[in-house]
Amino acid sequence: MSAEPLLADAPWLTAGGTARVLALLGTDGEEARVVGGAVRNALLGLAPGDIDIATTALPDEVMRRAKAAGIKSVPTGIDHGTVTLVIDAHPYEVTTLREDTETFGRKAKVAFGRDWVKDAERRDFTMNGLSVDARGVVYDYVGGIADAKARRVRFIGNPDQRIAEDYLRILRFFRIHAAFGAGEPDRDGYLACIRGRAGLANLSAERVRMEMLKLLVAGGASAAALGMAEGGLLQTLIGGVVYTGPLEAMIAIERELGLSASSTRRLAALSVAVTEDAKRLALRLRLSNAEAKALDSMGHRWWRFATKDEANARRLLYRLGPERYHDRVLLGWARAAADVQSPRWRALAELPQRWTAPKFPLKAADFIARGLAEGPALGHVLTLAEDAWLAADFPLEEAALAAIADQAVARVKRDQKD
Repeated sequence: MSAEPLLADAPWLTAGGTARVLALLGTDGEEARVVGGAVRNALLGLAPGDIDIATTALPDEVMRRAKAAGIKSVPTGIDHGTVTLVIDAHPYEVTTLREDTETFGRKAKVAFGRDWVKDAERRDFTMNGLSVDARGVVYDYVGGIADAKARRVRFIGNPDQRIAEDYLRILRFFRIHAAFGAGEPDRDGYLACIRGRAGLANLSAERVRMEMLKLLVAGGASAAALGMAEGGLLQTLIGGVVYTGPLEAMIAIERELGLSASSTRRLAALSVAVTEDAKRLALRLRLSNAEAKALDSMGHRWWRFATKDEANARRLLYRLGPERYHDRVLLGWARAAADVQSPRWRALAELPQRWTAPKFPLKAADFIARGLAEGPALGHVLTLAEDAWLAADFPLEEAALAAIADQAVARVKRDQKD
């Protein structure tokens, strides 16, 4: 075990809410430390992110001390020893030290304890098994400091055992490596993931969705997806064909255009070729309504952009709106195997920045004034007129609009006679 004052000057640790919680739970025979990802991130020079705190104090004692200090406490996971303390509207998850007494996946039987070593050894990866106290002393019982510095994602203990305890750790192995690792994934861990891949079928869709969407926006998402595909893991999760090339292209296109990483766009590039793929993914991953609709829109005839000129693109932009249009163009670009610096594709993608679609200027009153009665025919004539207006490239002159309206009314009346 190593204990080094590596974070003594970290402001997020020595001041503010974190310092208050550590002080609150670090007296009268009890101890508290920040654990997990925040420590890893700090050692890597990254923002700490969510701050999780472990303590020897039992949940009832945590809540008692919080009440005495005027701090709101919420028993968010009291059966598992977790209490959330709220300081200045910021939540801090506090969990009593635990050790596994029986392990069978997510329903592992745990007991509260006071042993920091056993608490660290029940975690997933060495770089996540670190803890730091209020003085900035980092405690390492599993070799996490060396692995963090080497950006090596390694299971604690036996990889097969760690995975059998919770098969989501297969996804986490690739996601953590994509976000914080360097080079090839740890070979022992990778092979254990392949051996345990059948267990992925037992995971809930919600948990898989959460990890997949996080993985897809990580810095090493493309390499991680390729490794998962080669190991037969992605096909199990997606339930269909995997397209690692378009995913790599989508990531390159986002970077070329200076766009933020989009998990939905990247999921479409990885696994959506037609709208049926989008529907399957929505069910398989329990996607939100917004995510499902976005995938469905991107999968709808994206290939037509390969031959679209700007006039046709403007009409589609009008129909879809800027966001849906933009995402569908990017999927078409990613799947076209085109140069990420292609002037033509870039012009299509940036069309919403250069051109705003006007509103359709004709109203129901324009057609009633031409002798058309209210009813189904009125909706039909509006559709005909709008289609003609789009085909004429959005004219706004009164003469052009009058001609479009007259022609649409004449056609409806002719259809009524027939």
